[in-house]
Amino acid sequence: MRLSSGKRKRLEAVSDSRGVIAALAIDQRDALRSLFSAESKIEKSSVPREQLEKFKSIVVRALSPHASAVLLEPEYGLPAASQRAPSSGLLMAYEVSGYDPKVPSRLPRLLEHWSVRRLVDAGAHAIKALLYYALSDAPEILERKRVWVERVGSECAGCDVPFFLEIVPYQDGMDDKSPQFVRCKPAILTSAMREFSQPRYCVDVLKVGVPVTMAYVEGSSASSGTFVHTRAEALELFRQAAAVTAKPFLFLSAGVSNRAFNEALELASEAGVHFCGVLCGRATWKDGVGVFVHGGADALQEWLESQGVQNMRSINESLKAATPWSENYPADE
Repeated sequence: MRLSSGKRKRLEAVSDSRGVIAALAIDQRDALRSLFSAESKIEKSSVPREQLEKFKSIVVRALSPHASAVLLEPEYGLPAASQRAPSSGLLMAYEVSGYDPKVPSRLPRLLEHWSVRRLVDAGAHAIKALLYYALSDAPEILERKRVWVERVGSECAGCDVPFFLEIVPYQDGMDDKSPQFVRCKPAILTSAMREFSQPRYCVDVLKVGVPVTMAYVEGSSASSGTFVHTRAEALELFRQAAAVTAKPFLFLSAGVSNRAFNEALELASEAGVHFCGVLCGRATWKDGVGVFVHGGADALQEWLESQGVQNMRSINESLKAATPWSENYPADE
């Protein structure tokens, strides 16, 4: 596969010296409001904007020296973008956070006051868009979602900026944390990875959760005792997902603990899966929300310099098994 010189240069800006993406994700909006709401015992809508902006800025300032890039969004993340370490690139989210529960099928939406061009002008080296994907969607819904991805991909291609597509599997009528969903999740993810690897979508890097849910993998520290997959089955599911794409892909932490995410990366390594890095968010900084709400900025800074940095280092250690994205996009002779 070929990669334009502009996209290659920008991918290098969000990668480490090996060509592995070791990125910190803090583009959460609604999910971050929920964390603040729970800690503050107030309604989500009452969480002050300034608190979210300040939290993101402190996290980025403390942890970006340990990350090849930071993923932010323009709604609350622009002040934080200016706080990142010089060695850390910038990815920007382009989608509206979450989905409207009143609208069926979790249809994606783009931020109305932004374009790929404007995000690049704001300093983005790469663009991320999130898509909820279900095999239970009606054919016309699947088609709408595919057209949406084509549109974002074309916009990124026009600006010569890398397009990271985040795929979040779901199934109508199922709790995403239920054993029933865990059983069908690998097929949904694999199908989506195969679909959006087609050239028509102009996706450069796939951003995906691991194909298993660690809480239901036998032997995982996150397990509650109910198993859906043995370790051997989990390894095979990693291999099956990786086999359907020639695109580089990286793993997201999907809100699990730091320990559970590292265990998932160990499985990927054992399975021989060639993932090109991570975009790790809450597994790194989630516990800092309570510290900030109850102790303030100085307490958060202290927590980040100890536990936060330790979380980053443990994930970076797991990335020794990652392979450079350039294996998928070799440079022209």
